[in-house]
This record gives sequence, C-alpha cells and structure tokens, in this order.
Amino acid sequence: MISVVVTAENPIVRAGLESIIRTSELLEIVGSSSSTDTLVALLEERQPDVVLLDYSFSDDDPAEEKLLALGGESWALVILANNPHSTWLESVLQVGVRAILPRTATAEEIVATVVTAALGLVVLHADFMDSLLPLKESSARRLPASPIQALTPREIEVLGMLALGMGNKNIAKHLSISEHTVKFHVSSIFQKLNASSRTEAVTLGARLGLIML
Repeated sequence: MISVVVTAENPIVRAGLESIIRTSELLEIVGSSSSTDTLVALLEERQPDVVLLDYSFSDDDPAEEKLLALGGESWALVILANNPHSTWLESVLQVGVRAILPRTATAEEIVATVVTAALGLVVLHADFMDSLLPLKESSARRLPASPIQALTPREIEVLGMLALGMGNKNIAKHLSISEHTVKFHVSSIFQKLNASSRTEAVTLGARLGLIML
C-alpha cells in the first residue's frame, strides 16, 4: 500500500481528495491537514510515501521557501495548482516537488500521478508543458509531427532513462555499455528530436508518445 497525506485548506476540497484516494486499492490515507503550517509536524509523525497538496499561490508567493520545508527523502510531494506561471513551476520543481497537476485534474489522473510519484518518477501535466518550454517563433524550433528520423529501440530506452534523471554513467552501467556509447546515443537523440537539452528531449519524446512520464 502507498501511504498518502492529504492537505487542502478548503474542507470540501480536502474531503473530495480523500474520497479520490480511497477509490484505489493501492492507496491509503494516513493523515490529513488543513494547512502547510501544521503539515510539517504531521509528516514527521506519519512518514507517508506521498503528500497530496492542494496549493493556492500568488505571483509574489515564495513557493520555494514553503515547499522546501515540506521536502523529504521519504515522501514525494504532489501539488494541485491553478494556472501556475513558468517561474513558479521552475521554482517548485527545483526544490524537489515530484508532480504538478491542475486543480481540474480528473480522479483517474490524480490516482495515477500519486502512484507514479511514489515510484520515483516526475509527473508534469500536459497543460503546463508549454509554460516550461516555450518554443519561440524566432527560433524556428517547432514540435515535429514525428522525429526527423525514427529513434532506434536502444535510443528510446536511453531516452526513457533520461526521463528518470539518470546520468550517463548510470545508464551505461544499467545497459552494460560504455559511457562513450551512451554519449553517442544521447547525441543522436538530440539530433533526431531537434532538441538542445535533455529536458527538451524528454519533453518532446513524451509529446510524441515515445516515452511515458
């Protein structure tokens, strides 16, 4: 069972999230809170696998300060938020937030995200992708309908490991190949997807259905 703590200021929202969590046989609620102020002590006591947080933010909200206090190696932080801007998204991801969903997310999306976050993966809802990776008109970089060249099965495998945040050394060890070979695969992936970074390659790969986040 995956243990979950639910936090929401609005009692109706909190009850709704608890109800959603209870629909899955994989999840169990081990605590709930009405504010982030009382959440820290609750987390230390219950040590959940996942924290599901309904989060209200404003443009001047120092999100990283509040959420950094909630971070912990033993639990994953999943946030529900409305229309967050790119700076806010980048800030919370940098402090270790594992997943971000819109408040309009379906029950199925919430359950799937909680389970995925508990497994150690990062989840970002498709609604927020453009905010994090804007493709400027002047750059002439467009999301291709399909890769210029199809990725090989090995390249797709490497791309999936990049999505998990694995470095070249760990990928090489996992696949029993040299780091030089890994660098070659990564370079080929960048070229085929017209990507300039690992993050962009993973995002494009997800959009094209090559990998699942």
